[in-house]
Amino acid sequence: MTADEIRERIISTVASNGGHLASSLGAVELAMALVDVFDPERDRIVWDVGHQAYAWKILTGRDGAFGSLRRFGGLSGFPNPSESPCDAAVAGHAGVALSVAEGYAAARDRRGDGGHVVAVVGDSSLVNGTSFEALNNCASATRKVILVLNDNGMSISKPTGSFSRFLGRLISGVRYNRVKAAAEKAGHAMKLTFLRNIYHGFESRLKSLFLGSRYFEQYGLRYIGPVDGHDLKSLKSALTVAKEDKRSVIVHVVTKKGRGFPPAERNPTIWHGVGPFDRAAAEAGWRPSPKADWSAAFGSALMRAAGRDSRIVALTAGMTDGTGLAEFAKAHPDRFFDVGIAEGHMVAFAAGLAAGGCRPVVAIYSTFLQRAVDQVMHDVAIARLPVVFCVDRAGVVGADGVTHQGLYDLAMLRAVPNLTICQPRDEADLGRLLDEALLRDGPTVIRYPRGAVPATNHQPPTTNHQPPTTRYAIWATGDWMGKAEAVAARVGGVAVHARYLKPFDAKLLAEQRKAGMLIASLENGCVAGGLGEAIGADFKFGWPDSFIPHGKVDELERAYGLDVDSIVARLTALDSPQPRPQSTLNS
Repeated sequence: MTADEIRERIISTVASNGGHLASSLGAVELAMALVDVFDPERDRIVWDVGHQAYAWKILTGRDGAFGSLRRFGGLSGFPNPSESPCDAAVAGHAGVALSVAEGYAAARDRRGDGGHVVAVVGDSSLVNGTSFEALNNCASATRKVILVLNDNGMSISKPTGSFSRFLGRLISGVRYNRVKAAAEKAGHAMKLTFLRNIYHGFESRLKSLFLGSRYFEQYGLRYIGPVDGHDLKSLKSALTVAKEDKRSVIVHVVTKKGRGFPPAERNPTIWHGVGPFDRAAAEAGWRPSPKADWSAAFGSALMRAAGRDSRIVALTAGMTDGTGLAEFAKAHPDRFFDVGIAEGHMVAFAAGLAAGGCRPVVAIYSTFLQRAVDQVMHDVAIARLPVVFCVDRAGVVGADGVTHQGLYDLAMLRAVPNLTICQPRDEADLGRLLDEALLRDGPTVIRYPRGAVPATNHQPPTTNHQPPTTRYAIWATGDWMGKAEAVAARVGGVAVHARYLKPFDAKLLAEQRKAGMLIASLENGCVAGGLGEAIGADFKFGWPDSFIPHGKVDELERAYGLDVDSIVARLTALDSPQPRPQSTLNS
């Protein structure tokens, strides 16, 4: 397949199914070169964040199934070894590819056999702390690993920090690139492919002369690049040199995010991850518009709070738009910090801000908060610092699948002392909980799901604990309150919004127990360690102790028995008298 054909396949599939568009369009020639130079089944190609790997899927035996991308039962949106032997590792979170690759390489060294190991890392992934730890360990861990730096000048949002500026200087050195371009032109004209090692050795010395930097060599990696990431010949030449070299090598590849689809080239952030779209309309100028979802509701609530309190600062880890902070960043640039893909640093940084008198609000997806649980505990909770964690995408997220399901934050954080954990049921309640958190002298977690915000249709919470005379009390996290109310109406019960999950409303629970009510819990999180266990529910409904795959949310809920009809049927069956089991002993 040609690069144009692969891009057409990606664009048409994402237009139909949704997915990560701009990143994969930028890495098409890179995937082609990797397949041509290496053996995808024998060599280990470790992708760092698989949203750049759609072309890799197409080229490694999955073109026929590519139309099922991100659909329930179809191809995953990320590399996954259970899907193909060509996928070396699950790749949903940034920053770990080089560490995994070094592990593969060290294991190869111990076996004493051949094979190459390649880590494909984005420029924003390389600033992750784990990536720097892997760089530091590279020379001592293995005799050889190849690091391909896919430099498109973008994270999901615009790049931040000193390292991105350093890479920019490597790319834009005017004198160096003029000489390099002339040498490449002459080499291609004379077809001196047999001299590629001599050329790239000369290039390395030229780079040091004109750019004055040997940063990567300090880690024991030979530097090759920058290489035009859309010139297949140059890519294959550079990767071949890296393959033949006995040392560890970094190949610096420069690509354009969104390549081949003008709307994505113009607005790579907007077209990073999209739902299904009309391609003709997109090419005519239509683009995804901001949605009235939970992220936007949080951003609006924070803007209102920041107008009242100048101590409030906001932090994100490379997700300005995704977490709803774009407006805050424009309105308060001196109170906004995008630290890049460095969640652990962000939380420890927030601890310092709080200790210094600020009121930091950390906006982070549930799946990425997992990467900073130690800092939540060690740097924030022990000192009881007033950091507010606004945890987006808490619950099943759908088509992004197993690496992004936000099911574990409540279970992970419930055990941490000094934390207050809560969840709103609508936009107004989110604003109230944020205001309450900003007044609290200690850390607070506010969790909310992906998607549309329910209309506000209830009064502010009261402290009336008069227990109703019904059979069931159905406690639910805020996003499943509509579901809890529908179930309660059918089984004869009352729905209880578990607004505070830690500490929960122990007085109300005691009153309901005293009244003889049966307690059921509904939670958009894992049952193990969740709300149901906290309140000692008689019936617990939530996601099981297994990783949940990709698919539409309603499909997943039906498949796991968490839609209203299934919950009613299961609750009725669980509460029915069970027949006494018959003896199976032989007489």
